[in-house]
Amino acid sequence: MSGAMLEAADEMAAQEALHALGCTDGLPVIVPTAGRVARMVLASGLDGDIELGTMGPGHGVATIEKVACAAVMAGCLPDHMPVVVAAVRAVCDPVFDLTEMQATTHCIAPLVVVNGSARLAGGYAGGFGLMGPGHRANLCTGRALRLAMMNIGSARPGESDMAIHGSPAKLSLCFAEDEENSPFPPLSTTFGHAPGAAAVTVLGVEGPHSVLFSGDAGDPAAAEALLDLIAAVIANRGSNNSYLGGHAAVAVVLNPEHAAVLARHDYDRARIQQALAARAVTPRGELARLNGKMLQGEGDPVPAVRDPANILLLVAGAPGLYSVVMPSWCAGPHGNVAVHAAVELDQACELPGAG
Repeated sequence: MSGAMLEAADEMAAQEALHALGCTDGLPVIVPTAGRVARMVLASGLDGDIELGTMGPGHGVATIEKVACAAVMAGCLPDHMPVVVAAVRAVCDPVFDLTEMQATTHCIAPLVVVNGSARLAGGYAGGFGLMGPGHRANLCTGRALRLAMMNIGSARPGESDMAIHGSPAKLSLCFAEDEENSPFPPLSTTFGHAPGAAAVTVLGVEGPHSVLFSGDAGDPAAAEALLDLIAAVIANRGSNNSYLGGHAAVAVVLNPEHAAVLARHDYDRARIQQALAARAVTPRGELARLNGKMLQGEGDPVPAVRDPANILLLVAGAPGLYSVVMPSWCAGPHGNVAVHAAVELDQACELPGAG
């Protein structure tokens, strides 16, 4: 995105010009007129020329104005802009390895988890169908981040985004943690944010892999069985985590019913993380037989996650049979770990004369 002002005869012509220039994700966008972008900049509470960081692989500078342009195109409301800014700030952290993640052949996409007051201020969903259709804040925010990564970071399929199959998650993957129905402190508190503080956590992940579980919540064996099932999905023998993992992270999204089963049997977040890390292992000989050229590290069995803290455990979704695991890429100079950023709310002022 060069920053040059484009002209078109009307909105339809502008829409088609943006498609032709490769500035969209393939779906229709809201045309980012100067007025719309200015209003979104105002919603950030920051000056338009403030730089949030550099986005690879094109190494474009993510200014507030450019990010506001992406937010407008994605269909965001002004209330979503602070979360979009925080997500961009997070992925610009060098630890996130954005350049490498954008250019890999893996299907990795940024997962944005919203915590604290930002969930309510922006209307982010953390219940039924939170990763699917119908949730404007979730979809538009994740889409704004993707459009920024494409237009500021210059990542386009088959050119600099080399994902072999891609993934629907690369269009948008953003949701809130269901803090009200979680027996554990918010995910953001594990990164030092106070309970209730507005924050985002971002991790590069694959799309969700379901974990099917039905058991008697009062039976102590149920908690152990649930942990075994989740660990088995984490240690999927075809995933990057099994061969390249160890130092990388993985996201585990428990539905409230499954979280309650574990909490009822005295499992807090730390104990669950430790249990899953200990169980998500595979005999080295089995991995060597299946895919020996990809096998890294030493020791037997091979852990999918070496540091329990790298299991991002949160609660979201509706009660029922399914929780999900979201494996990661496990590569890049920093090994594909999570990053986080505070969401700065209540900084915007009203447009003069706005009603």
